[in-house]
Parts: sequence; structure tokens; C-alpha cells
Amino acid sequence: MDLNNQPPGAWNSSEKSGMLQPTSPPPAYQDNPAGYPPSVPSQPVPPGPYAQGPYPGQSVVAVQPTVFVTAAPLASPQPDYMCYSIFTMLCCCFPLGIAALVFSCSTQNANYSGQQALAEKNSKTARTLNHVGVTLGLVFIVLYIILHFVKI
Repeated sequence: MDLNNQPPGAWNSSEKSGMLQPTSPPPAYQDNPAGYPPSVPSQPVPPGPYAQGPYPGQSVVAVQPTVFVTAAPLASPQPDYMCYSIFTMLCCCFPLGIAALVFSCSTQNANYSGQQALAEKNSKTARTLNHVGVTLGLVFIVLYIILHFVKI
């Protein structure tokens, strides 16, 4: 039987028998369950037509402002030599450039996580690898040019 096409008064009680009926009454209202102390002491409502304050029976909720605590950095972050490592990798010495790039990324991660000693160590290693890579790359380029023109 389609109930949507009939007016509400046309239903009979036999059609309503499928509806769930509560088996027990709801629990009684408790003023103070489990003996907890009241959260806010009751405050009198000031008289007058424009009185501000809680309505009778309404609880007051006090909200404190959020405070964010940040730690001040102990020292400035170490340089990561990322661009220098990419230049070394692409233009001078590929293997040393890759190693310098790995140490540059490690320096960034150590700076981000606040590990100052590790960042300093990785930064120095990346710089040293970049210097050695550029020096080797320039030596090989100069030797290639000399050998190309001399043609031994």
C-alpha cells in the first residue's frame, strides 16, 4: 500500500503496527549525575528588561584564548649549498655532485628538525664535496682542451 498518496487521516491503526514503540520510559532527569560538583556556581540574574547573563537553567561556558608556544631558534640555520651541488652535478663532476646533493638535502632536513650539530657537519661535507668536484671538473676540462689542440 502506498502511504505517500493518502492523506494522513486515512491511515488505520493496523498499518501503524510496524512502527517501533518504546519498551520502557526514558530515564528520569538527574540534576547532578554521579555526584559530580556543579561546573559553574549558580549566579543570580539581574533584574531589568535588558539584563545580560545566563537564562535560568542555562550553564555558562568560559572559553580561554589559545596560546601558541614556539621555541626560539638556538642559532641560524646552516647553508645547504643546494644550488652549488646541482651546478657541480650538472656541469663539473657528476659523481661528486650527487654526493654533495645528498649532503645538501641532509643539511636541509637537519636544519628543519633543529639538529644544529648534524646540519653543520653535513653543510661542511657538502661544501667540501662541491669544491673538490668543481676543481676536478675544471682540471678535466682544461686537460681535454689542451689534448684536443695538441693532438698527441
